[in-house]
Amino acid sequence: MKLLISVLLSFGLITGLVAQEKPQPADKIFNDACALAKKDNKKVMIIFHASWCGWCKRMDSIMNMPEMKPLFGKNFVIEHMVVMENGAKKALENPGADVFMNKNGGDKQGIPFWLIFDAKGKLLADSRMPSKDKAGKETLANTGCPSTPEEVDFFIKLLKKTTTLNEAELALVSEKFVMKKAAPAH
Repeated sequence: MKLLISVLLSFGLITGLVAQEKPQPADKIFNDACALAKKDNKKVMIIFHASWCGWCKRMDSIMNMPEMKPLFGKNFVIEHMVVMENGAKKALENPGADVFMNKNGGDKQGIPFWLIFDAKGKLLADSRMPSKDKAGKETLANTGCPSTPEEVDFFIKLLKKTTTLNEAELALVSEKFVMKKAAPAH
């Protein structure tokens, strides 16, 4: 009998914990981030990502390096919104995140897709870099997690406009984001 009670209590506790982990709606995440940014005199960076996205994990990994986290942390309230999940993981998505992303230029852009806002909620920058398509027509293409020299230069240009990072700090960000090419095999 004690075993049955223990199992039922454990099941109830686990079920309660799972129920509490329901993803927050996008508007709540955004509004809370803006309120905190206003209080702390920072900007807001929203990063759209998914559990399956390797580039999303790379971006988070770089931004959370011990030498990088303070640089982003002193300038931004950073929040993530989950989008584009599949199957059983669809429940991980933040309600309204896809609409919020698309409303702010992320339609058909892929992930990670990021946005930078001021504390009042005004969009200052996004991850779309001006480029030209095969026909030479001007277009905007998502840099996602910047990795090429051109993408990283674009990212640095936006950080210059939206942060207090100095030249040495920006150089460190650039160094960490540019993907090194693998050495040729012998």
